[in-house]
Amino acid sequence: MLITVVLAALALGPELAVPGWAATAAFILQVGLCHPRTRWLRGPWTLMAQAALFPWAGLPGFLAGSVLLVVPGRSRWALFACVVAAAALSDTTSVYACANAIGNTISQGLVIFLLTRLGEVRAELHATRGLLAAESVRVERERVGDQLETSIGDALTGIIRCAGRHDMAGVIALARRAARSARESPPPTAVPEVAPTDLTPRLVLPIMVAVHAVYLVVAALFVIGQEPGGPALAVHLPLLAVVVGLHLHHSTPRPPVSRPRFAAWTLTAEVALACVPLFTPGMPYSQLVGLAAGAVLTLARGWWSWLIAAAAVLAVPTTLAARGVATADVLILTLDVVAMTVIFYGIAITTRLVHQVHETRRQLAEIAVLRERNRIAKDVHDLLGYGLSAILVTAEPAARTGAPGDRRFEEIAGIARRSLGDLRAIPGGSTEISLDGELRSAGDVLSAAGTTPRLDLGHGTLPQRTDEVLARVVREAVNNVLRHSRARACTLETGRGEGTVWLRVANDRGNDRGEALPATGGRGQGIPNLTERIGAWGGTVTAAPADDGFELLVRLPAGAPDR
Repeated sequence: MLITVVLAALALGPELAVPGWAATAAFILQVGLCHPRTRWLRGPWTLMAQAALFPWAGLPGFLAGSVLLVVPGRSRWALFACVVAAAALSDTTSVYACANAIGNTISQGLVIFLLTRLGEVRAELHATRGLLAAESVRVERERVGDQLETSIGDALTGIIRCAGRHDMAGVIALARRAARSARESPPPTAVPEVAPTDLTPRLVLPIMVAVHAVYLVVAALFVIGQEPGGPALAVHLPLLAVVVGLHLHHSTPRPPVSRPRFAAWTLTAEVALACVPLFTPGMPYSQLVGLAAGAVLTLARGWWSWLIAAAAVLAVPTTLAARGVATADVLILTLDVVAMTVIFYGIAITTRLVHQVHETRRQLAEIAVLRERNRIAKDVHDLLGYGLSAILVTAEPAARTGAPGDRRFEEIAGIARRSLGDLRAIPGGSTEISLDGELRSAGDVLSAAGTTPRLDLGHGTLPQRTDEVLARVVREAVNNVLRHSRARACTLETGRGEGTVWLRVANDRGNDRGEALPATGGRGQGIPNLTERIGAWGGTVTAAPADDGFELLVRLPAGAPDR
């Protein structure tokens, strides 16, 4: 919508001349080239059609903008320069006429290109916001996978080798080192940089500088031509330079929450100075008011910004009429100011929207990376903590006896191999475990640690995800028993009834100080993690001291569907 309004204003020109057939055709073609839904029209044939209409349409800015939109790479700028040169040769009646043709072609072409591409970049960034998040998660998985392989994988490989050499001291040292690494959170990583397009926000600045510089030169030539050597010239030229400079300062691309330094003062100064040429002797120069109104809409906040901008624009016809300017000229100059306001405000607001979408993509990627990092941390705690605890509770008592048998070393090597497999599956999220398998493994690990396992199973066949969730509960619960108690016996009991499936894990002794493991708030995060996971499935977790030991009871809906 915005680009269509701007194109209409450029086609009509400041004189509001009724366009002929060629100008009308050029306008319709340019709308098709600039509109996102008809961008498929961009190609050599439409560019040739625009070039063919140029001698009759008299709209070189349209052709210049089309060249920038259609031609790829750096060659577009060479062709753009050719169009500018052709526009200069089309009107050589005076220095001002030639300069005005050059300036209008450059500024209009850049504005058309800028508004069109900014809108498209915004749409592209919005449509691909999920791709950046996915790429960020992939990079995070690779980074964490490499880190886990170095910090824990190498230790587990070393444990397997030490077990093969019957080096129990080496097994214990490596298991403790790996356990420390498993408890450490990986350092954060930056979101990957987005590959720049032909018009990322940072590349808008050179175009904005060029548009303002061209406007300043053409406007200065116009003022000089209107008042050669007149007394008002000494006022108009400095005012022109200051207002254009302030407007460039206000419209420089920056993040949405960022504002120019001393914005309240500089904006007030731009508005006030832009109105001065309305009251100086000679022909009033009103275009600067359009720049100031655009700056007000860009920087001010709330509904009152529109009131201030409207008041500044309405000051133009009011002042011109009061000074006796012809009604037709008043209408033309007022519409010219409105067009300037729309163009410069449109560039600024579209740039801001691109920044906003760009920032939103970055924030979504950071959230995705944070979630992935939390998932990996939970899996490391739940899966690797279990295996490393099992290795330690198997190795340390055997080392104290002084004569561990071959079976102990085989058990340690087997646990290390399973843990290594879990480690390499964690970054990809492909750690699939089963309840039956974990119950069997828990019995073996408890036996190896000198704790008698008592299994009473009645859960039957469960949905896959329910089965996996309960398998992780078994692994975490047994890990807590191994790490925090001196249990002689541990009961693992499952059952179904009244639409629920339940799992009970109970051990008969507390920790080394004779205390039961607290349900929440302990040094580890096992019980809170379990409570969060089971709660997400509509289940409940009860964890409390029982007799001289500890009991964990988990209930889940028996028919919960896979997720």
